[in-house]
Amino acid sequence: MTSAAHEPMKPLTAPASTRRTWDAGMWPSLAIGMIWLVVGLDALFGPDIVTSNGAGTNTSSTPSAVVLALFAFLTSWVIARYAFKQSK
Repeated sequence: MTSAAHEPMKPLTAPASTRRTWDAGMWPSLAIGMIWLVVGLDALFGPDIVTSNGAGTNTSSTPSAVVLALFAFLTSWVIARYAFKQSK
C-alpha cells in the first residue's frame, strides 16, 4: 500500500510581500503627515514675518506658515515620488 505526501503547510501570517508593501508605505506616510502637522502648528502658534521699508513707517506681516508650507509641499512631493514609485 502506498500513500502520496500532501503539500507542505503554508504559514498562517500574511505573505512577506504584503507585509513589505505595507511597511514600505507606512514610514513615508508618517513622515508626510508629521511635516504637515508641523505646518499646522506653525500656522497656529508661529510668529509672523514682518517687513518694513527703510523708514519703518510702512510694515506688512505674513504668517511664517506660508513659507513653511511651500517647503513642506516640495518635501512631500519628493518623499511621495520616491517612496511610492511603482516598479515596472
